[in-house]
Amino acid sequence: MSRRVYLHVGAPKTGTTYLQDRLSLNARSLAAHGVHFPTTSPLVSPGLAHFRAALDLLDQDWGGAPGHADGSWDVLVRRVRRRSGTVVISHEILAPATPAQAAKAVRDLAGSEIHIVYTARDLGRQLPAAWQESIKQGRGWSFKRFLDRSQKGRTWFARSFDLPSVLGSWGAGLPPERVHVVTVPHERRADQDGGLLWTRMCEVLGIDPAWAALDSDRSNRSLGIAETQVIRQLNRRIDRQAGRETQYDQLIRFMLDRGELVKRRSAAVTLPRARYPWAQEQAERWIEWIEGSGVDVVGDVAELRPVEPDPTERWKNPDKVGAKRQLETALDSLAAMTREAARRPQPDRQLSKRVRAQAQRLRER
Repeated sequence: MSRRVYLHVGAPKTGTTYLQDRLSLNARSLAAHGVHFPTTSPLVSPGLAHFRAALDLLDQDWGGAPGHADGSWDVLVRRVRRRSGTVVISHEILAPATPAQAAKAVRDLAGSEIHIVYTARDLGRQLPAAWQESIKQGRGWSFKRFLDRSQKGRTWFARSFDLPSVLGSWGAGLPPERVHVVTVPHERRADQDGGLLWTRMCEVLGIDPAWAALDSDRSNRSLGIAETQVIRQLNRRIDRQAGRETQYDQLIRFMLDRGELVKRRSAAVTLPRARYPWAQEQAERWIEWIEGSGVDVVGDVAELRPVEPDPTERWKNPDKVGAKRQLETALDSLAAMTREAARRPQPDRQLSKRVRAQAQRLRER
């Protein structure tokens, strides 16, 4: 049985949500052409199956009851072994795997021709997107603190974005032609709708784009500075990161996914000009590693260099949003969350009480 397995290991914030959803939407038609995006159960989407498998491989336990991912990696590996042709495994949390964890994954898939795929994006766009994502996930740190720690390599995202380290772990022992770097284009439209990125991914996977005609409307929406600041303050106030507010956490994730909390058009989060020299240094380090390693590149390594902003444009600090703008955004968010809670068959009373209390505090300011 001939089998080629593509392990798409990240990075986060490189269009992975779009790519995974498009693979999932077209799983049946792709399978007819020998390209498989497997799940572990007919009741579980491929995206969720791969997330749980990645958690299990990494010995992590996010987003569910303790032990909810146990055994998921082995189940997915068994599904892969039943397939011939091309099989795709994709989840961005795989990026910062340790060398031992990456080696285990490759070893467990022995008997297949293993390829590693890494989608990479310049840090000028990557770091602001990562900070927003961390706030969505419950963190309460400021943009400055996030950037300070990222420059020191002390955040999960920083480890996921360190291209030489990630591919050094995942590509160990593999021929360089089986390690693929797909660059995320700078073009605004291509970056938003995934069109050019999808074409590049198809080239790596050997997919004719006509085999996956269904497009995805899923994207991990960006927040403006006011929206990000409001969610950050809520996270801090109710200690969302500690995981004690499970009902609130579920509600805000649901509403973020639906776009209910990103309707306002406040200024985008962007990298401060003072950080660009460091981001440029990292890009040159990545490019030097890529060119020296001989790995396959689909796209253009020049796209890994951050594009500095127009010097005439004033940078807006996400950590210093005016009180009036925050209040307007907070009231809109609270109204949306209250309407959503009221629509639910059995709204949590404690959650409703906390929402009303938050609204009262804002009125009294």
